[in-house]
Order: sequence, then structure tokens, then C-alpha cells
Amino acid sequence: MWVAKLRLKHDCIIGNRCEKFKVRLQSLDLSEERENGRILTSSIHLITGKSLNIRKFLASLKADGRTVFLEVYGNTFFLIDSARNKPVSQFTHKGMFFVKPVIIDERGHEYWEIASPERAKLAYFISSIRPHMQLLEMTSIKNTKLRDVYFPKLMPQLTELQRRAFELATSSGYYAVPKRTTLRNLAKDFGVSLATYQKHLQKAEAKLIPDVLNLLK
Repeated sequence: MWVAKLRLKHDCIIGNRCEKFKVRLQSLDLSEERENGRILTSSIHLITGKSLNIRKFLASLKADGRTVFLEVYGNTFFLIDSARNKPVSQFTHKGMFFVKPVIIDERGHEYWEIASPERAKLAYFISSIRPHMQLLEMTSIKNTKLRDVYFPKLMPQLTELQRRAFELATSSGYYAVPKRTTLRNLAKDFGVSLATYQKHLQKAEAKLIPDVLNLLK
């Protein structure tokens, strides 16, 4: 599996605010759909920074006309945003995937690790999105054994209940756009109280976005 590491910056509903409010995010896109000529993207984020800056960031994000849905719990938030065009989506191919959540720092710089079975397709993707970026640097590209790709190491960190809660939410369409179920319905299907199910799911979501320092190794 070929893996490329990138540092980039572009006009972004998230990255622009990280720079403005001096916060840092660990971000994971969950799904993307087209509806009425627009692209709806659902994503989950872990935000760190000064409390006041975080509050200003979230208030600004909520007020943005592109924000379709925003749910916040502590320092984790779930976002559905809408856009007419997303160049990255246009050039993404089916065999390509992110092997780690994206880091967005206080300068609005994003750190990606993307993988594909074919080096040429990764190179084509990078060259295609470059004109749409304010900054794009490829720090490395190498052929990596599948066991060293991050995602397989991620799921074992979940407890059995956290894994089951996350799998139920995913299979039931909780992360779909629009949502096909609610936390209350998921808790009922899981056979526990709403508070208990929400706790399992939130812990699972938090573990799916690893520590910043580990991601930047």
C-alpha cells in the first residue's frame, strides 16, 4: 500500500476558523452525499485550545450558512456542512483512503496521510488538487505494509461495548446525511438507557480520533 504524507492549506469552513481562533483539531470525515446540487459532508472533530477560543470557534461555525447540523459534546463535535463544489472530492478515486484522522493546526495547516494501492493514482490526485490549494507539500511517499497502516490498529483500542455501539450507529444510518435514526432509537435497539448508550458511543468516537502527538510521529 502506497502512503503519502501531505501538509496543505486551502479555503475551508474548518481550517480558516482554526487560524482565526487559534485552535487545533483532529478531524475525521464520515460520509459525503450530493443533494440538490450541493455536497453534504458529515465529519467528527476533537478540538483543543483555550476555552474562550473554542467557544468562539463553535459559535462562529454554528452561525455559518454552510453549517447544516452541529452537535457538540465537550471538546468533540459532529458537523454536517454544505458546499457547491469540493475539489478534493472531485479527484478522489475509489481505491484511496485516509489512514489517519486529519490534523488542522492553529495556522490552518492540514496534515494528511492518504493511501492507495497504486502510486501513480496518489501522484495524480496530489497534482490535481494542487491548483486549488494555497499551500501543498508532500513530505513523503512510500510503499508501506498493510499491517503498518493506522486504521487496523485503531479498532482494537475500543472496548466491546464501544465497538458495538459504534457499529450499530454506523449500520443504522446515524452518520448518514440526513440521519436515518436517533440516539434514543439506537439506545433502545442496544437495550440500554439513552445516557448509557451515548456514553459508549462518545467514548468510541473519541478513541477514533487519536492523540495529536501520536498522529504527527
